[in-house]
Amino acid sequence: MTPARPVLRRAGDRGWLIECAGRRPADVATAIRGQSWASELREVVPAATTVLVVAETASGMGRLAEGLHGVLDESGTRRTRSAAGRTVVIPVRYDGTDLAAVAELVGMTPDEIARLHTAGEHSVGFFGFAPGFAYLDGVPESLRLPRLSSPRPRVAAGVVAIAGNQTVVYPGGTPGGWHQIGVTTARLWDVEAEPPNRLALGDRVVFEAVAS
Repeated sequence: MTPARPVLRRAGDRGWLIECAGRRPADVATAIRGQSWASELREVVPAATTVLVVAETASGMGRLAEGLHGVLDESGTRRTRSAAGRTVVIPVRYDGTDLAAVAELVGMTPDEIARLHTAGEHSVGFFGFAPGFAYLDGVPESLRLPRLSSPRPRVAAGVVAIAGNQTVVYPGGTPGGWHQIGVTTARLWDVEAEPPNRLALGDRVVFEAVAS
């Protein structure tokens, strides 16, 4: 069966929405940002399965579509790495509220869950839901669980949680329906910092187990 190809759809007078068709939106967005004509763009916003590209002006949308098709043809043959190539280490105390329940669901011990999670190849896929809320791809297959049927009304800052193939570190004060496996003291979102977000698209994230 021939794999599905990405699809471009108009999004207003200055935008194109790329339906990535199985390609990693973070890689597609990184490839677009690396083009010589990217300076003519206002925004390149990856999401779970799409990338929104917004131009500064409404002129030349046809040329922009041609450029995007070129990027998609190229990115279909190789994975694009983040130009920054940063690695961010996040210390985690693996004693989360849901750790015992997760261990029972996947048939492992809490220590095994911590070892698997820290061994995963995590990277920032996209941002959404709330300021500083990064969706980190890379949860090992054996730890992948659906979200909770009923989200908690409020989750504290620093809670590390998993669902599907992703990990999140809650910025604090938001609802949350993910399985809480640990806590970090690392502050990933700080409105007084410049920039306020410690993570960026494509960053590699290493979770490191700590005792306290």
